[in-house]
Amino acid sequence: MQNISTYNFTNKKAIVRVDFNVPLNEHFEVTDNTRITAALPTIKKIASQGAVILMSHLGRPKEKEEKFSLKHVVPELSKLLGKKVLFIDDCIGEKVKEKVASLKKGNILLLENLRYYSEEKKGDKDFAKQLADLADVYVNDAFGTAHRAHASTAVIAEYFPDDKMFGYLIENELNSLQKVLNEHEKPFTAILGGAKVSSKIIVIEKMLDKVDNLIIAGGMTYTFIKAQGGNIGNSLVENDYLDMAKELINKAELSGVNLILPIDSINADKFSEDANTEETPVNKIKDNWMGLDIGSKTVEMFSNIIKNSKTVLWNGPAGVFEMEKFANGTVKIAEALVNATENGSYTLVGGGDSVAAIKKYNLEDKVSYVSTGGGAMLEFLEGKELPGITAIKN
Repeated sequence: MQNISTYNFTNKKAIVRVDFNVPLNEHFEVTDNTRITAALPTIKKIASQGAVILMSHLGRPKEKEEKFSLKHVVPELSKLLGKKVLFIDDCIGEKVKEKVASLKKGNILLLENLRYYSEEKKGDKDFAKQLADLADVYVNDAFGTAHRAHASTAVIAEYFPDDKMFGYLIENELNSLQKVLNEHEKPFTAILGGAKVSSKIIVIEKMLDKVDNLIIAGGMTYTFIKAQGGNIGNSLVENDYLDMAKELINKAELSGVNLILPIDSINADKFSEDANTEETPVNKIKDNWMGLDIGSKTVEMFSNIIKNSKTVLWNGPAGVFEMEKFANGTVKIAEALVNATENGSYTLVGGGDSVAAIKKYNLEDKVSYVSTGGGAMLEFLEGKELPGITAIKN
């Protein structure tokens, strides 16, 4: 495995898997360029010595749907790089080979959406080889898809036994996750939010071996509260997971971990911005009312724990932060993380919704690291092998 900082790209063509799966508005303009910005250091480094061929997917196209064409990303990428980015409306075939043959040092070519071909998701070897044949060296810088064994994220690496490496983004992701999981200073606090216990069970179990405090927030709170016999009204609940929730509470106790649940809740009489709201203890929610955010006492309790931690991992919001009325808990967690960071703690935020929240309040530069991969980060925390990572390391 090579290292992007020391590898010599002179007179070489590098094919780089990036994650340009970005949101577009109705005019097909990029509305959040975070993922593009994250890939710039890698692109610039290679372009300073050789030629760059970029490949990515965008959305989940059924056929070759125009709205999922990566040509829509070209204006934003060109603007951010301060130079013209070339584009070709396919990713394999003769036309692409000819275009690639004409590339010179400093040229950057973006290929069309890989998922226009079903072979990409199937991890088809022939498709991977056609992509590999375009270049001398392979760089994977798409952490967001590293947990997929697709042609462009894992299979292609087989064709570059001595010339494959991670880009700067994946290197940073792995270093920050490594730091949190295995080199953390204590006290170490993990905040797990989001809707479902079922999607976080493995992470919760893994975290019990590592953390001092495990804060539970978001919709999955109410499954835990109901498991303890509380009244949760119409709140979100996974009845099939009540026993599992109890078991996790017991496991935490046996591991000597503080598993911390909210103590009060902001409730609404309907799931709407104009609902009537009230604050009650979390286990005393009225029938037909639903908990949509953490209450003021919980905010204070969580904030204190975060401020007194040396390492903090945050995955998943505390409430329905998309609605102003139920955003306070998530905002306050974000602010507590910023506070902790200012005091020298290491803070990592990951998972789609937490990242969206921290950006919404313009705080992403005020925490230690914001992960670009939701699913990939969760699987890494669960201790799973990520095909895109393994393919480079082996």
